[in-house]
Amino acid sequence: MTLHPDVIGIDISKDHLDIHDAERGTGCRIANTAAAIADWVERLAPRACQIVMEATGRYDAALRAALAAAGIAYARINPEQARSFARATGRRAKTDAIDARMLAEFGRRLAPRAAAPDDPARARLTALSRRRDQLVASRKQERTRRSEETEPLIAADLDRHLAWLDTAIVDLDRAIAATIRASQTLAQEAALLRSAPGIGPVAATVLAAHMPELGRIDAKAAAALAGLAPYNNDSGAFRGKRSVRGGRTRVRQALYMAALAAARSDTVLGRFHQRLRHAGKPPKLALIAVARKLLTILNAIIRQQTPFAR
Repeated sequence: MTLHPDVIGIDISKDHLDIHDAERGTGCRIANTAAAIADWVERLAPRACQIVMEATGRYDAALRAALAAAGIAYARINPEQARSFARATGRRAKTDAIDARMLAEFGRRLAPRAAAPDDPARARLTALSRRRDQLVASRKQERTRRSEETEPLIAADLDRHLAWLDTAIVDLDRAIAATIRASQTLAQEAALLRSAPGIGPVAATVLAAHMPELGRIDAKAAAALAGLAPYNNDSGAFRGKRSVRGGRTRVRQALYMAALAAARSDTVLGRFHQRLRHAGKPPKLALIAVARKLLTILNAIIRQQTPFAR
């Protein structure tokens, strides 16, 4: 394997970026602002290099935008993977500067795959989908409180809040639909996803927003990203039960709910579920298997740009 000779690790926090240049052996700290990042990227642009950073949600947005505009490749890695690498290499201390140096070494040794360029429409869809999930969760909590509340003043307040949440969720649904319609890529992707059994508008939105890799990776990688890949639990003569873990929780939740509907459909997925149950597989295990098979089918649908075939 050929390792990249010029890797820069960046540890990201809300207020600043700690940067370690592996080739030059130097480090620095800059403010996590668009102006400071643009100045640093301008000085970096003439070099051929790759940036390695942890996926930190919104805190790396300005950095990703500046790197994409300058045509500089970057890889975003799972923070758990970065911490495991640090432990594997004997690093116990943890500071921002140490983390930046560790990320640079991670890049030199493992050469992570560069992230796909950001799509503004998909980024907006992700933000809207995340906010919708927050409001739906809040509504569920408020409904539980309302069902148990006997104080009239508090009950009336809960009713007002629930009405506001209902309206806000409907408004977000409209904004999500408009965002999808405005993007040819997202509109086509959503239509293809919804051709599969169990995939409704919410599941299609979650997959389009939180799993942009669909169609560009193999089935095993897709299952691992969604947290649907079974992992062995064996040691010596012991053979434990395989289990699924990790991955993107929201994607796994959406696929599990889709699997509930797909398992009852008169399609290859419904027949697959029936075979598993007739073979004595527990209900939850069978549904996880259906969700994994559904994801494999969806991955192929997006890759081949062909709708679901019963």
